[in-house]
Amino acid sequence: MNLTAQAPLPFDHPVYVTRPVLPPLADYTRSLEQIWQSGFLTNGGSQHQDLELALRAYLQAPYLSLFNNGTLALLVACQALQVKGEVVTTPFTFAATPHVLAWNKATPVFADIDLETLCIDPASVEQNLSRHTSAILGVHVYGMPCDVNAIAAMARQHQLRVIYDGAHAFGTQLEERPIIHHGDATMLSFHATKLFHSAEGGALCMTDPDLKKQVDLLKNFGIKNEEEVLLPGINGKMNELQAALGRLVLQHVDAEKQRRQVVRDIYTERLRELLGLRLLSMPVNATDSHQYLIVRVNASQAGCSRDELHQRLKKFNIITRKYFYPLCSDYDCYKHLPSADPRRLPNAHRVASEVLSLPLHGALAKDDVHRICDAIAFSLSHP
Repeated sequence: MNLTAQAPLPFDHPVYVTRPVLPPLADYTRSLEQIWQSGFLTNGGSQHQDLELALRAYLQAPYLSLFNNGTLALLVACQALQVKGEVVTTPFTFAATPHVLAWNKATPVFADIDLETLCIDPASVEQNLSRHTSAILGVHVYGMPCDVNAIAAMARQHQLRVIYDGAHAFGTQLEERPIIHHGDATMLSFHATKLFHSAEGGALCMTDPDLKKQVDLLKNFGIKNEEEVLLPGINGKMNELQAALGRLVLQHVDAEKQRRQVVRDIYTERLRELLGLRLLSMPVNATDSHQYLIVRVNASQAGCSRDELHQRLKKFNIITRKYFYPLCSDYDCYKHLPSADPRRLPNAHRVASEVLSLPLHGALAKDDVHRICDAIAFSLSHP
């Protein structure tokens, strides 16, 4: 093991896992001036329309509907696709994933994950299907594509809906095909922590024009026109201030991805020398969303556990995240479910004890990344 003998100096300010991409303030100010002149703040104004078109082109999305946040987008997807009964999903995800099922009066059924991709395991999905199952809700964890072909085949066989939580998968492609082309609908998150963001926001991507019409109705109270309300909807609209920021951030996404690739390359070179650490990387047929940089800590080989490394790095002002820990199946609101039994989820529990999200954003200088790697190497052998 290549260890650093002398403790590196801590950073003067906390170094977080991510940092939002922000366009020049003057550019956003000009957009705000346009909004002020229009007097149009929401309800599908010009900023909203332009961002929707720009994202459709950038993502190669047949149909796309903007939302004020990703959770509401996922909530509406479940409502539009009439998800009910039981829905098989993963416990290794953010809280919003199972929560949208509960809000739609559906019961999340937790399937185990694949040890390599960390996404939901199709074999475990099949084991958890029942006559009450209406859908599969998969998560492209850290932008890693689910086994979409196996899930699609299973859905056809059992006549199930397929929804993907693609919060981490902005721009991800599998075999040169956008990941959003798979399933009935894919949610994207535009939260400030994401590579592309609009401070808060999200979208649903679809291939069915009728589903797009239904989604647009649902996110606007079910209102068709001034005199007709067709169904009980909700307010999920993205406003003009969010859309304007999103339009500008989109112009910087490709440059930010290039900067993040430089950061990832340094991590890859430095951390592969350290016994017990393994970086999660995309398969050769998939593109990296550059959303997160995840290392798995094998405590028996590394000399310390993931939790210990997480705490030791704080001494250097490096703030990592145990993402995702705890599992959703361990939440008080779900742990009573039969599928939440840890004995049924061995892979998920193992991975949740190993993963650590490291700082990954374009504002990190090369020297900063080397300092982080030095701190990791030192922390492995110094309590």
